[in-house]
Amino acid sequence: MLDKERGLYIAHCADGALSITGKMANRHGLIAGATGTGKTVSLQVMAETFCQAGVPCFMADMKGDLSGISQVGKMSGFIEKRLPEFGVENPEFQACPVRFYDVFGEQGHPMRATVSQMGPLLLSRLLGLNETQDGVLHIVFRIADERGLLILDLKDLRSVLDWVSKHAREYTTKYGNISAQTVGAIQRSLLQLEAQGADHFFGEPSFDIYDLLQTEGGKGVMSVLAADKLMMQPKLYSTFLLWLLSELYSTLPEVGDLELPKLVFFFDEAHMLFSDASKALLDKIEQVIRLIRSKGVGIYFITQSPTDIPEVILGQLGNRVQHALRAYTPKDQKAVKTAAETFRANPDFKTDEAIMNLETGEALVSFLDEKGAPNMVQRAKVLFPLSQIGAITEGQRMDIIKQSRVYGKYDTPIDRESAYEILMKESEEQQAAEAETKEKGKAEKGGKKKSGIMGKVLKAVMTAVTSTLAAVLGTWVSNKVSGKESKSKTSAKEKVVKNATSAATRTVTRELTRDILGNLVK
Repeated sequence: MLDKERGLYIAHCADGALSITGKMANRHGLIAGATGTGKTVSLQVMAETFCQAGVPCFMADMKGDLSGISQVGKMSGFIEKRLPEFGVENPEFQACPVRFYDVFGEQGHPMRATVSQMGPLLLSRLLGLNETQDGVLHIVFRIADERGLLILDLKDLRSVLDWVSKHAREYTTKYGNISAQTVGAIQRSLLQLEAQGADHFFGEPSFDIYDLLQTEGGKGVMSVLAADKLMMQPKLYSTFLLWLLSELYSTLPEVGDLELPKLVFFFDEAHMLFSDASKALLDKIEQVIRLIRSKGVGIYFITQSPTDIPEVILGQLGNRVQHALRAYTPKDQKAVKTAAETFRANPDFKTDEAIMNLETGEALVSFLDEKGAPNMVQRAKVLFPLSQIGAITEGQRMDIIKQSRVYGKYDTPIDRESAYEILMKESEEQQAAEAETKEKGKAEKGGKKKSGIMGKVLKAVMTAVTSTLAAVLGTWVSNKVSGKESKSKTSAKEKVVKNATSAATRTVTRELTRDILGNLVK
């Protein structure tokens, strides 16, 4: 609740209002607590308070409950009973401007990213690759950059992987061994990812980060991601949100500490971000969280226990709302003790005991002061939302989607020329060239074969004619010498020609028959 005197009024304790200092809102925060203790309501209260101050927010909606932030709230007996505790007489129930998004494009505007934007580090985590496969994936991205191949969607990536596998020897000395088995393993992981519906996320038009930084009527726009289906693929969910943070970090300019942040990013089910994360990925997460505040972005993690967050990152979360934790086992008791130690102690109560005795809607609260130091922890009651608590109808959702300023901007996928099309074209051209060369070779071989047959025929004819003429001439000379010259010169000549022609015809026929039968046998 925005209050002129109290500022970003979030909770109320015995000593009065507890508010987030505007210029410290980008120092990040944590909302923690067991299931059913009020985390979602605290998130909604915090988000709509930022909204009223003109700060846009992004949040993931796990069960559809946060969609109610788009509708005006109503007075209830529970709220009416608590009004005196907060010093509020007539609450101004109001809705927030909302845009619904959905990676699968079913319950909101589609949100897409290209494979190149995702990058090999995040994609490797999404695919669950081992160290060797991760190394090959990085090589594939490098080669694609060198060749100017755009990797926009999964079919682009599959095409580049296939091409690199076929030309692996060309890159072995430069980048190291690229085995077909490793490439095959990556291809199988891509098929599994595609089967989970992740292919909806990769492609164009890619999401414009600046669409998260919008205001309407002086209020910050609430970007609500439908995550009920997305949660079924935890790695896709957490990697997608981390991609959003990375894009914000790399795109937004440095602005330092503003009076109010440019955007507040709520990361629900935050433990998924850190589970099974490699050291390289954890280093990247730490870097983004540490430096993104200078871009005017505040990140608020929502999870069950502070122990879900690595200590190096937990230490950067200055604004905290801790709901009740249960301690039935030694492990739970240790988690409670750890959570208590993250607060600046209050001499009026024992923090660890208070955490286990908090009621629903009650929390231990500590925000940063104007100098950036944590205030003493207070046992407080979180305010009630001014917007609707609970989910909206499907009809209400569709009306909001159609009235959105980004309606139609991301709905139609674009498939422009990229790696897949370029490599397919190259493959077709290569196949055509090979076919042309093959046909040319056949023609040349056929010409040589015909030339060989004619040569044999001519040689045979000449041999036959020469032999016949020699034989006839020999007979004639012999007769001449012996005085037995033929009475008819014409008859002798005709005989010579006839014999020569017959011999030549027999030879030609024999040679042609031999070559034709030889070709048929081949």
